[in-house]
Amino acid sequence: MSSSEKIALVTGASRGLGAALAEQLALRGWHVVAVARTTGGLEELDDRVKAQGLPGAGSLTLAPMDVTNEEAMRHLCRSIHDRWGGLGFWAHMAIHATALSPAGSVDMKDLDKSIACNLRAASFLITAVEPLLVAHKGTALFADDPMPGSANGACYGMTKAAQMAAVRAWATETRRIGPKVVIGTPAPMPTALRARFYPGEDRSPLAQPRDEAAKLLALALG
Repeated sequence: MSSSEKIALVTGASRGLGAALAEQLALRGWHVVAVARTTGGLEELDDRVKAQGLPGAGSLTLAPMDVTNEEAMRHLCRSIHDRWGGLGFWAHMAIHATALSPAGSVDMKDLDKSIACNLRAASFLITAVEPLLVAHKGTALFADDPMPGSANGACYGMTKAAQMAAVRAWATETRRIGPKVVIGTPAPMPTALRARFYPGEDRSPLAQPRDEAAKLLALALG
Protein backbone atom coordinates (compact mmCIF):
# COMPACT_ATOMS: atom_id res chain seq x y z
CA MET A 1 0.00 0.00 0.00
CA SER A 2 1.32 3.42 -0.86
CA SER A 3 2.15 5.97 1.81
CA SER A 4 -0.38 8.33 0.19
CA GLU A 5 -3.30 5.94 0.67
CA LYS A 6 -6.21 7.28 2.69
CA ILE A 7 -6.41 5.28 5.92
CA ALA A 8 -9.50 5.23 8.15
CA LEU A 9 -10.32 3.51 11.43
CA VAL A 10 -13.92 2.65 12.29
CA THR A 11 -14.54 1.30 15.78
CA GLY A 12 -17.90 -0.42 16.09
CA ALA A 13 -17.97 -1.36 12.41
CA SER A 14 -19.92 -4.62 12.29
CA ARG A 15 -23.47 -3.27 12.10
CA GLY A 16 -25.68 -0.19 12.08
CA LEU A 17 -24.16 3.22 11.49
CA GLY A 18 -20.59 2.02 12.02
CA ALA A 19 -20.91 -0.61 9.29
CA ALA A 20 -22.51 1.92 6.95
CA LEU A 21 -19.66 4.38 7.53
CA ALA A 22 -17.01 1.71 6.96
CA GLU A 23 -18.71 0.56 3.76
CA GLN A 24 -19.06 4.04 2.31
CA LEU A 25 -15.48 4.96 3.19
CA ALA A 26 -14.20 1.84 1.44
CA LEU A 27 -16.34 2.52 -1.61
CA ARG A 28 -14.91 6.04 -1.72
CA GLY A 29 -11.36 4.74 -1.98
CA TRP A 30 -10.28 4.59 1.66
CA HIS A 31 -8.52 1.65 3.24
CA VAL A 32 -10.61 1.00 6.34
CA VAL A 33 -9.45 -0.74 9.50
CA ALA A 34 -12.79 -2.09 10.72
CA VAL A 35 -12.98 -2.98 14.42
CA ALA A 36 -15.82 -4.86 16.14
CA ARG A 37 -16.36 -7.86 18.39
CA THR A 38 -18.61 -9.63 15.86
CA THR A 39 -16.45 -11.45 13.31
CA GLY A 40 -19.47 -12.46 11.22
CA GLY A 41 -20.62 -8.87 10.93
CA LEU A 42 -17.19 -7.74 9.78
CA GLU A 43 -17.05 -10.50 7.18
CA GLU A 44 -20.47 -9.51 5.86
CA LEU A 45 -19.25 -5.91 5.61
CA ASP A 46 -16.24 -7.06 3.60
CA ASP A 47 -18.47 -9.16 1.34
CA ARG A 48 -20.75 -6.18 0.64
CA VAL A 49 -17.84 -3.98 -0.36
CA LYS A 50 -16.28 -6.62 -2.61
CA ALA A 51 -19.63 -7.50 -4.20
CA GLN A 52 -20.06 -3.95 -5.51
CA GLY A 53 -16.79 -4.16 -7.41
CA LEU A 54 -16.58 -0.42 -7.96
CA PRO A 55 -13.51 0.90 -9.81
CA GLY A 56 -11.29 2.85 -7.45
CA ALA A 57 -12.86 1.34 -4.33
CA GLY A 58 -10.67 0.88 -1.30
CA SER A 59 -10.37 -2.17 0.89
CA LEU A 60 -10.78 -3.37 4.45
CA THR A 61 -8.60 -4.75 7.20
CA LEU A 62 -10.89 -6.68 9.53
CA ALA A 63 -9.94 -6.43 13.21
CA PRO A 64 -12.27 -8.57 15.34
CA MET A 65 -11.53 -7.28 18.82
CA ASP A 66 -13.19 -5.65 21.81
CA VAL A 67 -12.65 -1.91 22.18
CA THR A 68 -12.62 -2.35 25.96
CA ASN A 69 -9.43 -4.44 25.68
CA GLU A 70 -6.92 -1.64 26.10
CA GLU A 71 -3.87 -3.77 25.35
CA ALA A 72 -5.43 -4.93 22.07
CA MET A 73 -6.34 -1.36 21.14
CA ARG A 74 -2.85 -0.14 22.01
CA HIS A 75 -1.34 -2.85 19.82
CA LEU A 76 -3.71 -1.99 16.95
CA CYS A 77 -2.79 1.68 17.08
CA ARG A 78 0.89 0.81 17.15
CA SER A 79 0.39 -1.44 14.11
CA ILE A 80 -1.39 1.38 12.25
CA HIS A 81 1.51 3.69 13.05
CA ASP A 82 4.13 1.18 11.93
CA ARG A 83 2.33 0.33 8.69
CA TRP A 84 0.89 3.66 7.56
CA GLY A 85 2.30 6.32 9.86
CA GLY A 86 -1.07 7.67 10.91
CA LEU A 87 -4.77 8.01 10.15
CA GLY A 88 -6.74 10.36 7.96
CA PHE A 89 -10.06 9.56 9.64
CA TRP A 90 -11.45 7.86 12.73
CA ALA A 91 -15.15 7.18 13.36
CA HIS A 92 -16.01 5.87 16.82
CA MET A 93 -19.39 4.14 16.77
CA ALA A 94 -18.87 1.38 19.36
CA ILE A 95 -21.59 1.52 22.01
CA HIS A 96 -23.08 -0.69 24.68
CA ALA A 97 -26.71 -0.62 25.78
CA THR A 98 -28.00 -2.77 28.61
CA ALA A 99 -31.54 -3.96 29.16
CA LEU A 100 -33.89 -1.16 30.13
CA SER A 101 -34.42 -0.50 33.81
CA PRO A 102 -35.63 2.40 35.97
CA ALA A 103 -32.96 4.72 37.35
CA GLY A 104 -33.69 3.41 40.83
CA SER A 105 -33.03 -0.16 39.75
CA VAL A 106 -29.84 0.11 37.71
CA ASP A 107 -27.77 -3.05 38.02
CA MET A 108 -24.19 -2.17 38.94
CA LYS A 109 -22.75 -4.89 36.71
CA ASP A 110 -24.66 -3.43 33.78
CA LEU A 111 -23.40 0.02 34.71
CA ASP A 112 -19.81 -1.21 34.86
CA LYS A 113 -20.12 -2.70 31.36
CA SER A 114 -21.60 0.54 30.04
CA ILE A 115 -18.84 2.61 31.64
CA ALA A 116 -16.18 0.27 30.21
CA CYS A 117 -17.45 0.59 26.63
CA ASN A 118 -19.17 3.95 26.40
CA LEU A 119 -16.82 6.03 28.55
CA ARG A 120 -13.52 4.37 29.40
CA ALA A 121 -12.92 2.81 25.97
CA ALA A 122 -13.79 6.05 24.18
CA SER A 123 -11.51 8.04 26.48
CA PHE A 124 -8.65 5.57 26.12
CA LEU A 125 -9.02 5.54 22.34
CA ILE A 126 -8.88 9.32 22.20
CA THR A 127 -5.46 9.19 23.86
CA ALA A 128 -4.28 6.34 21.61
CA VAL A 129 -5.66 7.59 18.30
CA GLU A 130 -4.94 11.31 18.67
CA PRO A 131 -1.23 11.00 17.68
CA LEU A 132 -2.21 9.01 14.58
CA LEU A 133 -4.65 11.72 13.51
CA VAL A 134 -2.14 14.48 14.22
CA ALA A 135 0.42 12.71 12.02
CA HIS A 136 -1.87 12.82 8.97
CA LYS A 137 -3.90 15.94 9.88
CA GLY A 138 -6.91 13.69 10.26
CA THR A 139 -10.47 14.01 11.50
CA ALA A 140 -12.37 12.21 14.25
CA LEU A 141 -16.14 11.65 14.07
CA PHE A 142 -18.54 10.84 16.91
CA ALA A 143 -22.31 10.44 16.88
CA ASP A 144 -24.36 12.27 19.49
CA ASP A 145 -27.65 10.79 20.64
CA PRO A 146 -30.74 12.64 21.88
CA MET A 147 -31.98 9.50 23.70
CA PRO A 148 -30.02 9.94 26.98
CA GLY A 149 -32.59 10.90 29.59
CA SER A 150 -35.24 8.59 28.15
CA ALA A 151 -37.29 6.68 30.69
CA ASN A 152 -35.67 3.41 31.78
CA GLY A 153 -32.48 4.28 29.93
CA ALA A 154 -30.38 5.73 32.73
CA CYS A 155 -27.54 3.22 32.42
CA TYR A 156 -26.98 3.94 28.73
CA GLY A 157 -27.91 7.59 29.02
CA MET A 158 -25.49 8.59 31.77
CA THR A 159 -22.53 6.87 30.11
CA LYS A 160 -23.30 8.19 26.63
CA ALA A 161 -23.67 11.71 28.02
CA ALA A 162 -20.32 11.36 29.80
CA GLN A 163 -18.72 10.17 26.57
CA MET A 164 -19.99 13.20 24.71
CA ALA A 165 -18.75 15.53 27.47
CA ALA A 166 -15.26 14.12 26.93
CA VAL A 167 -15.55 14.45 23.15
CA ARG A 168 -16.75 18.06 23.37
CA ALA A 169 -13.83 18.88 25.64
CA TRP A 170 -11.45 17.29 23.11
CA ALA A 171 -13.07 19.21 20.25
CA THR A 172 -12.61 22.49 22.12
CA GLU A 173 -9.00 21.74 23.04
CA THR A 174 -7.98 20.82 19.49
CA ARG A 175 -9.95 23.44 17.57
CA ARG A 176 -6.85 25.50 16.74
CA ILE A 177 -4.15 22.84 16.67
CA GLY A 178 -5.96 19.70 15.43
CA PRO A 179 -6.98 17.04 15.00
CA LYS A 180 -10.40 18.11 13.77
CA VAL A 181 -13.14 16.62 15.97
CA VAL A 182 -16.66 16.46 14.52
CA ILE A 183 -19.87 15.59 16.36
CA GLY A 184 -22.91 14.68 14.30
CA THR A 185 -26.45 13.80 15.34
CA PRO A 186 -27.93 11.18 13.02
CA ALA A 187 -31.67 10.80 12.60
CA PRO A 188 -33.35 7.83 14.32
CA MET A 189 -32.43 4.60 12.53
CA PRO A 190 -33.68 0.99 12.78
CA THR A 191 -30.62 -0.21 14.70
CA ALA A 192 -30.32 -2.85 17.40
CA LEU A 193 -29.59 -0.07 19.88
CA ARG A 194 -32.82 1.76 19.14
CA ALA A 195 -34.79 -1.50 19.27
CA ARG A 196 -33.84 -1.83 22.93
CA PHE A 197 -35.48 1.51 23.71
CA TYR A 198 -38.47 1.19 21.39
CA PRO A 199 -39.43 -2.48 21.07
CA GLY A 200 -42.29 -3.09 18.68
CA GLU A 201 -41.85 0.31 17.02
CA ASP A 202 -42.91 0.73 13.39
CA ARG A 203 -39.44 0.99 11.85
CA SER A 204 -40.54 1.88 8.31
CA PRO A 205 -40.39 5.69 8.81
CA LEU A 206 -36.87 5.56 10.29
CA ALA A 207 -33.83 6.77 8.38
CA GLN A 208 -31.48 4.24 6.81
CA PRO A 209 -27.95 3.98 8.22
CA ARG A 210 -26.41 4.38 4.74
CA ASP A 211 -28.16 7.73 4.30
CA GLU A 212 -27.12 8.99 7.73
CA ALA A 213 -23.58 7.77 7.11
CA ALA A 214 -23.44 9.83 3.92
CA LYS A 215 -24.60 12.92 5.80
CA LEU A 216 -22.05 12.43 8.57
CA LEU A 217 -19.21 11.92 6.09
CA ALA A 218 -20.23 15.08 4.27
CA LEU A 219 -20.14 16.91 7.60
CA ALA A 220 -16.79 15.49 8.63
CA LEU A 221 -14.90 15.30 5.35
CA GLY A 222 -16.66 17.89 3.21
